[in-house]
Amino acid sequence: MRRNRKQKMIRNTTVLLTIALLTIGLAVAQQNSSPAAKPASADSKIRRTADGHPDLSGLWTFAISIPPGGIQKTIAGQKSVVAIDRSARYLQAELPGALPWTKEPSYKPELRAKVAELAANESKVDSVFYCGRPGVPRIGSPRRIVQLPNEFIFFYEEISGDVFRFIPLNGKHHADFNPSYYGDAVAHWQGDTLVVDTTNFVDNNWFGEEGYFHSDAMHVTERLWRVGDALAYQVTVDDPKVLTAPWTNYVHLIQPSTEPMQESPACKEEDGNRLLNLDHHVQR
Repeated sequence: MRRNRKQKMIRNTTVLLTIALLTIGLAVAQQNSSPAAKPASADSKIRRTADGHPDLSGLWTFAISIPPGGIQKTIAGQKSVVAIDRSARYLQAELPGALPWTKEPSYKPELRAKVAELAANESKVDSVFYCGRPGVPRIGSPRRIVQLPNEFIFFYEEISGDVFRFIPLNGKHHADFNPSYYGDAVAHWQGDTLVVDTTNFVDNNWFGEEGYFHSDAMHVTERLWRVGDALAYQVTVDDPKVLTAPWTNYVHLIQPSTEPMQESPACKEEDGNRLLNLDHHVQR
């Protein structure tokens, strides 16, 4: 009787010890295979924040369409011309992480004549010629990015007024927000790519030149990621009311900038009557 009890106690102890060892081994294996224990990217050259995500913060060059030459300033009677880095506006092919793109959006057949008419009369009907706000995505990539653990802040320099966007991470869209030119934006990480999802737009501006108007159903997806020291920026526009399919523009490669941001003066429309051409060329 005592022998049976002793043998049973030995078996129970052995079983418990085996379970404990298996549990410890499983925990160690899980820890070693956890994504947090591995680099978030094979590219070890990318600067990262404490949570392991790429650090997108900093000053960046302009990536919008800028006319040739420079900006002439007159201060105390002295004129000077400031050159602008225009490299980011040109096509950047074969960038790692870029999505396939098309040259222009595909409008529904019944709306293509309207697009052509708007493009042919851009300097008269495009609101940005008259202090109108370009909105997203026409404003381009941010000039400055502030990256916080749970939020991004994008800053822009724009003639219609200084613009900034607060973009929460892993947030939800607000059903009760009023529509605006810059919409309601939330962001999340897809690997090393920041994806900014924006909805709830007004419909009285364009998302691009050449008459690219949109409806209140427009949905914009911006993707930002690091390519070495540079910043890659690519936009997809979806608007089922006017487009036959979502449109993805080519990726822009944005270089770091040493030019500090400056406060934009108040926009005063005084040049509308001086525009010579109906289209936009060489008139900005």
